[in-house]
Amino acid sequence: MMLVALVLDVVIGWPGWLYRRVGHPVTWLGRLITWADDRFNPGGTASQSAGIVLCGTILLIVAFLGFLPMLALPGGLLGIVLGGILAWPLIAARSMHDHVEAVRTPLSSGDLPRARQEVAMIVGRETAGLDDTGVARAAIESLAENTSDGIIAPLFWGAIAGLPGIAAYKALNTLDSMIGYRTPRHEAFGWASARLDDIANLIPARLTAALFALGSGQAGTAWRVVREDARRHRSPNAGWPEAAMAGGLGVRVSGPRSYQGRQTEEPFVNAGCPDPTAHDLTRALRLYRICVGLAGVLLVLVAMV
Repeated sequence: MMLVALVLDVVIGWPGWLYRRVGHPVTWLGRLITWADDRFNPGGTASQSAGIVLCGTILLIVAFLGFLPMLALPGGLLGIVLGGILAWPLIAARSMHDHVEAVRTPLSSGDLPRARQEVAMIVGRETAGLDDTGVARAAIESLAENTSDGIIAPLFWGAIAGLPGIAAYKALNTLDSMIGYRTPRHEAFGWASARLDDIANLIPARLTAALFALGSGQAGTAWRVVREDARRHRSPNAGWPEAAMAGGLGVRVSGPRSYQGRQTEEPFVNAGCPDPTAHDLTRALRLYRICVGLAGVLLVLVAMV
């Protein structure tokens, strides 16, 4: 089922005409979480306990909604295909590639203002002052981290627990992206979502790093960078795929950046290597495609076993 979902997403993506007609499951989840945040966390005063209840309730509802069609699926190949079609919207391989390609194209042609606009769509940092290497570095970091969150982790949980697994993971990841921040409004209310998302991504992040290292053709170097730098990242998971991609490409990523006018001094990953360029962003997309292909091969091997 997960292999069918991955192939459909790589080949078709989520068509614009379909999005305009029905939206997307993640946007539906987003509206639900926004409503819950406004309703149960007015003024950012809700407790940690309220956030735990909200997170658990949404995960149970979404997992149950994923479980219902599993009961109705026929056996055999038809059931696998139908289940894969239902899981298809929850994989973001094509979308991630298209968003980073939208950064790479203007950056390669020297259109830095357009590249800044496009990279702002996929990162949370301020982008107005980024130079060419800053844009490339931000795009590579986002590509590496979201390969884990948007492709490998959904496939992992879907392979383990079917439609309930992939649906619950997607809900959790959306919760984390919306309320899992250490801000006055969400530090308590979003605590459970953030911590549970960290746990859910522990294995997928490390699996993504292994796929990047293997696909880069520089597995030894890439894994050395992972061992040295992954744990220096502020996230317990994001540093793994970022370090593996940086090591595989031979560039440095992370480092200082600005959020809402506040400068943060993040350490560089693979600090001894040069900053990435537009050409390295092209190479990063190639490595991403290889990683997605390896994930498909891994799904085939697991299914055969």
